[in-house]
Amino acid sequence: MTQTVASPRVQLIAPISGILVPIELVPDPVFAKKMVGDGLSIDPLSDVLVAPIDGEVINVQPAMHAVTIRSADGLEVLLHIGLDTVRMGGKGFQAKVRQGQQVRVGEELIAFDMDTVAEEALSLLTQVVVTNSDAVSNLVAMTGTVVAGRDVVAEITLAEAGDDSGPIRRGRTVRSDAILIPNPTGLHARPAATLVALAKKFDSEVTLRRGDDTANAKSIMSIMSLSAERGDKVFVSAHGPDAEQAVTEVAEAIRNGLGEEVTPLTEAEVAEVEAEPAAEEVAVPVSGDPNLLLGVAASPGLAVGQVVQLRHEDIGVAEFAPDKHLERRKLNTAIDRALLDLSALQGRLEKEADPENAAIFAAHAEILQDPDLLDIASSAIEKGNSAPFAWRGAYQTYAERLSRLKNEILAGRANDVRDVGQRVLEELTGHRREKPELPENTILIAEDLTPSDTATLDRRRVVGFATTSGGASSHVAIIARSLDIPAVAGIEGRALGIAEGTRVVLDGGRGSLQLNLTDDQIDAIVERQRRIAAKRVRDLERAGEPAITSDGHQVQVVANIGNLADAQQAMTVGAEGVGLLRSEFVFLGRQSAPSEDEQAELYADIAGALRPGQPLVIRTLDVGGDKPLPYLPIPAEENPFLGIRGVRVGFDRPEVLRTQCRAIIRAADAGAELYVMFPMIATIDDWRFAKQIWDAEVAALGSGGDVKVGIMMEVPSVGVMANQFAAEDVAFFSVGTNDLTSYTLAMDRGHPKLAAQVDPCNPSVLQLIGQAGQALHAAGKWLGVCGSIASDPQAVPILLGLGVDELSCSIPAIPAVKAAVRSYSLDQCRRLAAKAVACSTPAEVRALVPVDEG
Repeated sequence: MTQTVASPRVQLIAPISGILVPIELVPDPVFAKKMVGDGLSIDPLSDVLVAPIDGEVINVQPAMHAVTIRSADGLEVLLHIGLDTVRMGGKGFQAKVRQGQQVRVGEELIAFDMDTVAEEALSLLTQVVVTNSDAVSNLVAMTGTVVAGRDVVAEITLAEAGDDSGPIRRGRTVRSDAILIPNPTGLHARPAATLVALAKKFDSEVTLRRGDDTANAKSIMSIMSLSAERGDKVFVSAHGPDAEQAVTEVAEAIRNGLGEEVTPLTEAEVAEVEAEPAAEEVAVPVSGDPNLLLGVAASPGLAVGQVVQLRHEDIGVAEFAPDKHLERRKLNTAIDRALLDLSALQGRLEKEADPENAAIFAAHAEILQDPDLLDIASSAIEKGNSAPFAWRGAYQTYAERLSRLKNEILAGRANDVRDVGQRVLEELTGHRREKPELPENTILIAEDLTPSDTATLDRRRVVGFATTSGGASSHVAIIARSLDIPAVAGIEGRALGIAEGTRVVLDGGRGSLQLNLTDDQIDAIVERQRRIAAKRVRDLERAGEPAITSDGHQVQVVANIGNLADAQQAMTVGAEGVGLLRSEFVFLGRQSAPSEDEQAELYADIAGALRPGQPLVIRTLDVGGDKPLPYLPIPAEENPFLGIRGVRVGFDRPEVLRTQCRAIIRAADAGAELYVMFPMIATIDDWRFAKQIWDAEVAALGSGGDVKVGIMMEVPSVGVMANQFAAEDVAFFSVGTNDLTSYTLAMDRGHPKLAAQVDPCNPSVLQLIGQAGQALHAAGKWLGVCGSIASDPQAVPILLGLGVDELSCSIPAIPAVKAAVRSYSLDQCRRLAAKAVACSTPAEVRALVPVDEG
């Protein structure tokens, strides 16, 4: 006798108080015809939206009018306040949660002003819709009046996983030309639903791409997560048997507005988009010279060689499988084999005294054991997907989440997820990427490389590489620098069209690739390579010597680090201590805050890695709305760079700051001379409040009084009021020139049109540094610089002339920075600084100091 197993049931609890309305009666065909999904509507009587199920917030719309939650069993529920509320642009709405946050039934999601919404929206009706309707076999909506967080509004029967195996999607990949979104409010729920309905007509996989972000065109949530706005440039691509037809029809539908009334983009809007980099490229300058391609300097050095184009083919996989237990075993086995490979690779790199790269692959092993990643894959297998299909969807989803983060370092980790995900996918399918035979003096060009690709490059043949994606902070760039391979990231997209075998010159220090050079020009570049290499050897040989100007003025050259391995490496290249420990490394990559004991042990270990008496400057936790932590939810802010971030988070959650202060105090006897500094100090009151918290913990522990306490100078007000700050009980300033430049110029250094102008050699920034130096020296205190300008040998003499006492650099730059100090007298530096602050542009400043290539 066959036993019948009942399908699991889920209850949706009222997300808002009000009167239930059938979804079919909503005056919007997208919802009424269930194009978004099945569900119900509520005419609201309260003004706070709460969670109807336990789960993860997978999307909060930029206009804050809609939020989506995914339950543990994979149910995705969209909550959409009002109709046409996307047009309000966030007016009257306040998000209480952020993407990635776990919520329970009844927790607040969005607060809104009912009067404002009623006046400006088409309707207040609030929709509750299951967007992945294929996961549901039946939905029964209730009737009547409900109370938020208490009453059931719908009972859902989940679908059983299908037994039919889906076809392997074979065929070619087709991609559209660029399309400019014409919809007035971008791809919100209505046009997204129309797009999904169209894409599902095709057997091919259909993907929408905007910049570095991609979306499954058959998933409404994936599309809405793109946050594509009017005028954004997107591409449609498809892979499968009907790819060409899919791309043609979907692209045409997007151009025509996906059923919405649209007006053509104005000439000004088109001109603005055309001025931006192509969607598949990193935002970098584009050369007007057909023989010169520009990108981002990822790893310094010159390389002369011949082009080899590296292209990866997608692995085709079956979508469905009949036996979910077998598929789960397949996935577990593949992960185990991948972990063994990673362990072997990590061990080999450790034996080669390459701790930084070994640590990267240890992190890859951690990714493979991440419960969130595994849950996504397991959930898909439970729904009937094959292990390869489920795994590919899981790691791509996970990578997309990371890539959308504003924190550049965390976003850069998306490539690591793709790398380790591909490793497991190859184990699952038995399909291995074939590595091409490379000639000597190869310069690789690719859309992207993974950390695994980079770490296993044949250094006897590969002399450099360029990628159209990525940036200087990615693991690929880190590995390239550690292997001393010149590299350029974000190179212009036309690099992918350079013919194989073309002779080129790649300049990793300047972020450029040159074509069609004469033999004489090549000879001159080879000679330049020789001079640079010889200088690097000389600088490294003297790295252990102090940095003293030709007239006897000593400057302390220390390192910017993020972990213990960095501290150990810094000691090998002449670092005289640590000028910036980014303590975020203790807090990142975890689901709960580190304990006081954990922090104290880590800080003590780093202090112990330095030579006795060397300085260790610890910056307290520097996170915020632009770089949040899962266990420190910070409400979404219109401009997080001017919101709750840096020390302001500590003021908002004092116990987090107090715990970190106690941990630092406990590490004070570990061997280094300990300093602590607070980020994002803007006012005297900020400083006094932070210092009060510190002093209270010192008094409570009865130790730590010898730890010097200072300010991270990254807000212009500190430079303007340097005299007043210097009169306080402040031991030092350390200038974070990256943020200081952005705030001084009111420019986001990540903005595609403005980034090139955010140069810390701007005379306005230099004047603030000079004012701080004068004020601190008059008070008997010292000034450091820990921003990127400290690693620039060309800027070193100017900084010395402005009164900078300490230069905290990236680790590879330390020998060259010390050499730059020795190349000048303090008197020369002061004269250069006086000229620099009188300049009008950063270019004029840089022209004062020639580049020393040996």
